Amino acid sequence: MHRGLRVVVGLSLGFASALPDLLVVVFARHTAVAVTRLERRRLRAFLGVDSAEPTPAQAVRYLAVRAPVGLLGGFVLAWLFYGLAMAGVVGYRLFAGGPRSGLDPSDGWSPFLWTGLIGVVLLYIEVQGIAGVVALEGRVARRWLGPSEAELLRLRIDELAASRAGIVAAVDAERRRIERDLHDGVQQRLVALGVLLGRARRHPDHADALLAQAHEESRHVLEDLREVAWRVYPAALDSLGLAEALEAVADRSAIPVRIRCAPPAAPPQVETAVYFVVCEAVTNAAKHSGATMIAVDITGEAGAVRVRVADDGVGGADPAGGGLSGLSRRVLALDGTFDVTSPAGGPTVITADVPCG
Repeated sequence: MHRGLRVVVGLSLGFASALPDLLVVVFARHTAVAVTRLERRRLRAFLGVDSAEPTPAQAVRYLAVRAPVGLLGGFVLAWLFYGLAMAGVVGYRLFAGGPRSGLDPSDGWSPFLWTGLIGVVLLYIEVQGIAGVVALEGRVARRWLGPSEAELLRLRIDELAASRAGIVAAVDAERRRIERDLHDGVQQRLVALGVLLGRARRHPDHADALLAQAHEESRHVLEDLREVAWRVYPAALDSLGLAEALEAVADRSAIPVRIRCAPPAAPPQVETAVYFVVCEAVTNAAKHSGATMIAVDITGEAGAVRVRVADDGVGGADPAGGGLSGLSRRVLALDGTFDVTSPAGGPTVITADVPCG
């Protein structure tokens, strides 16, 4: 109830100031900033809308656009007050003047019931209209004045909280993946290697063949370890740079990969994020897309590194899947943007913009 009364008072004041706002725009633009400050106080106190301090030009434009909204609010409130007045009249006739008004109890209640039903419907429409005017006031203020510093700070805090949660989830997922790779790959091969060496000790007459198998198994163990270490952090990024590391990704891919890499100078964490975006996108395409070609374009744009990975596969990639969602969290942690477009039938296009600063 208190909130509703504040809204009604706020819209009433907005209606009262609508025509003076237009007069300021036409005849007294030098006072536009001061008048806009009053409007900002009204919005903050009664409607809960916060906005930024305007420049003179912004203030003039805001007042010119806000004045019709204030008149609309007054029109909606006028209908509300008219409806309440009519409800009072009907109630008085029903409860106070029924017998003296010529109503027949046998058939005189029906008009009041229909009037009451229509009144409830109109009241609902009025409430929605008031809510719409309040929302419009807020949109106009944010569009022409911009959000306040406090609101921007709140949004930034929300983004950082979500980003931190995403980083924690990404780290946990990466640890689980490493454990799975070690358990299912390296550990199994080490067990097989131990079995072969044990058989070679127990059967000296077959030692040469068993040792040859053990040697081959040890080579596979080294390959698996190198693959796990590469997926944790590619050493080629430090020794050779981003372009050479991506060429290694293309060489290991089962699908032909065309890479055009012309990024600006970027911090190591940005290059690492770019590398993993390309690596995971290429791996997903090779596993699921049925593509015949993958195109990777890395360029610099507006102080950021832009990554675009496109394949000619069947599409249908799920942005909420484990791999792509992990990439999204990694990019968002650096204040970047991540997008996946993958309609049924293809193509799949993954884009990421990672700021360099």
